[in-house]
Amino acid sequence: MNEDKVLTGIDLSIASRDLIELLIGESTEPAIFEQIVKANMNRPEILETLLNIPDIPEYVRNNVSNILNVPSQIKAASTQFHKHPEERKQTLLQRIQKLSVSERILLALRGSKEARSILLRDANKEVSMNVLENPKITETEVEAISRSRSISDEALRKVTKKREWMKNYNIVLALVTNPKTPAGIAVNLVSELKTKDLVVLEKNRNVAEGVRITAKKLLRARKGGH
Repeated sequence: MNEDKVLTGIDLSIASRDLIELLIGESTEPAIFEQIVKANMNRPEILETLLNIPDIPEYVRNNVSNILNVPSQIKAASTQFHKHPEERKQTLLQRIQKLSVSERILLALRGSKEARSILLRDANKEVSMNVLENPKITETEVEAISRSRSISDEALRKVTKKREWMKNYNIVLALVTNPKTPAGIAVNLVSELKTKDLVVLEKNRNVAEGVRITAKKLLRARKGGH
């Protein structure tokens, strides 16, 4: 992804402070900091927020310090970024709940792993579905999503449409064995499984009968044909 286009199309000059803090809280993309500074030259509270971030690029910190005419240093005592992980997560949940739907969608597309885990459970499906479009999402996260019984079937369908993810055996296995995966999709994936997993699948009463039957037929074919 071209970093210069990371936040293209977003009016950062009117974005809420909460959204901006969530976007930059764990960011390693210099372009995000640069665009926020450029769009918020007349919003000192936003610029001060940037100075409270430990990992802000040094040249951006110096630029902000010059604009505000303050020393270039981290205000460690007031920063939120050194809290205990559980305390941070609680704060993160509370702050995300304050965001508008459009801001939550943006955070779903650009937020951290912690933000993604919260937004996956968002009541608005457009928000939760956009988590799967986040370029930072890992295959480990996708595997957990594929195994989740609280995720929407639309999200599981979306996972199956990305070829790169479907090359990951653990993701395929998670989808086949997840009762929430639409039966038609699960049945078509059964042939991808290893024999040892088919043996287990055949006896799995949590999946659709069609999935178990398909597993049984494949086991017979593999034993009889080879």
